[in-house]
Amino acid sequence: MNRAPAALLALIALGGCASAPTMTSAPARTAGYLDALQLSALSGRVPPPPAAGSDTDRADRATSDRYRALQGGDRWLLATAHAELRPALALAHFDCALGTQMASAPTPQLTALFEKILHDADAAAESVKARSFRARPVGDDPARPACQRLTEAGRTTPSYPSGSATVGAAYGEVLAALAPERAAESRRTGHEIAVSRVVCGMHYPSDAEAGETLGREVARAIVASPGFQTDRIGAQAELAAARAAGLSSPGCAAERAALAAPLP
Repeated sequence: MNRAPAALLALIALGGCASAPTMTSAPARTAGYLDALQLSALSGRVPPPPAAGSDTDRADRATSDRYRALQGGDRWLLATAHAELRPALALAHFDCALGTQMASAPTPQLTALFEKILHDADAAAESVKARSFRARPVGDDPARPACQRLTEAGRTTPSYPSGSATVGAAYGEVLAALAPERAAESRRTGHEIAVSRVVCGMHYPSDAEAGETLGREVARAIVASPGFQTDRIGAQAELAAARAAGLSSPGCAAERAALAAPLP
């Protein structure tokens, strides 16, 4: 395995504890922007997981097995950072996309906005998971390492759709609305958070893809909501102040290198 460069380790430190668990199954601390009917409609559009033994299921498992080669390398370490999705820390995942260092300025309104996104994206994903069960890669192989702290019970939780991919994509889509000039970069970071869940062995590719699609739809509904339109002014002001500080994350060069390496 490649040894991680110091800059990538710094990126992980900035993004949160390297062994921190994903937070998408934790109780939300605040209400979101969408009501129960909206969330039900969004989750109802998600198709069921691939049938066991289907072509898609076999392709998922083949890809997941290939990704074992990434364990301990630079992309694995970036995936370890991406496992942290608590809003105050998850903002750092978008530093490089936004060309700033979010810790350079106070962001209470932006963090509160992210709390609401987390609530809605998580609720939508959990609603889909309640309909059917697909095992995680780390559940199908109990000996497989994960890139986060994981209990034995955690290995047996549903994999489809990826709640973390849902949240990451929703974060990226909303940031694209808040900073349109960085929309492509923000969306790519949201996508890479989804890819990280496959790298980690926490989800199969179809789980991540379904989560991304759901996350983008949740985000579009959020952006259209009156509550978001009220909150966006203060959030955009905080984001502008952070970018005006002129600071950048020391981990961006390492992040670019990790993402430039081809996946197996």
